[in-house]
Amino acid sequence: MNRLELGRTGIEVSDWCLGTMTFGTQTPEADAFAQMDMALEAGIDFFDTAEMYPVNPVRPETVGTCEELIGRWFAAGGKRDRVVLATKAGGDSQMIRDGEGYGPDNIETLIDASLRRLGTDYIDLYQLHWPMRGSYMFRQNWTYDPSGQDRQRTVDHMAGVLEALGRAQKAGKIRAFGMSNESAWGCTRWIDVAEQVGGPRLASVQNEYSLLCRLYDTDMAEMAVNEDVTLLSFSPLAAGLLTGKYQGDVVPVGSRREAGSRDLGGRMTDRVLPAVQAYLDVAAKYGLDPVHVAMAWQRTRPFPISAIFGATTKAQLSHLLAGDTVKLSDEVLTDIDAAHRSHPMPY
Repeated sequence: MNRLELGRTGIEVSDWCLGTMTFGTQTPEADAFAQMDMALEAGIDFFDTAEMYPVNPVRPETVGTCEELIGRWFAAGGKRDRVVLATKAGGDSQMIRDGEGYGPDNIETLIDASLRRLGTDYIDLYQLHWPMRGSYMFRQNWTYDPSGQDRQRTVDHMAGVLEALGRAQKAGKIRAFGMSNESAWGCTRWIDVAEQVGGPRLASVQNEYSLLCRLYDTDMAEMAVNEDVTLLSFSPLAAGLLTGKYQGDVVPVGSRREAGSRDLGGRMTDRVLPAVQAYLDVAAKYGLDPVHVAMAWQRTRPFPISAIFGATTKAQLSHLLAGDTVKLSDEVLTDIDAAHRSHPMPY
């Protein structure tokens, strides 16, 4: 497993990260425990969770239970010191604390709540699940309108949150700070404001990124390279689309389409299955597994990435781990680029 530094923190992580959002719903606890053991054995020491998990679906009564599950795994196996642990505070969704969101007045309380659920006294990477001013992620880019934003209110909110995060960092409760579903403007403001108030510098941003979703490739990529911000790419398999299991518009038993939304969070468009087929054809042409192609491609990008994958079952995790040594040739990458030009942003 490859290694990289998380931003400028000095914290080293595996360049694949175990996502846990199905732990406790689609993935039973015993299977989740086994997956965390398998990941560590394979050299993956970076785990990501969140206050709002599990998902498929998100329910107010299950908020926090994924963190609790991980806490029980720590307690059972004594492996906390082997894991770089990331979690996230929920934003203003009505599913999470009645839409309370996060801010200067409650962020330290939210950290303490996550610490209790996780059964640990520190969080390696504490992230904010989405900016409180709104986000263009999750297909909102098609109608995104930032004209109602108040710049000063946003900056003041950032300053207050960063001051509180700075106190938590000094107390040893968190080691580093990251964002999720954030823009290039937002990332640079978090960095600038942190310098002004003495808060923790932005180390990472967790945004969707895959062969099918490449919003990150321009402004965000430039920000990441110049500011040393690590991308934690979620949905690198495009919610399972890039495995090929949904070709023919099917709904496999036990899949995310069966358990959650049939449109895969807006990903099932008229153009997506032909786009997936183009990448499946590239993999077949070179005798490669499409899952391994999708993950190996993440390692070819010109900015730092730790790709967050989720596996519903141990069998899926084993399949994915088998591709750790796959490297894509220049010929494969040329064909991937051609497929992307023919099928840009299919959702």
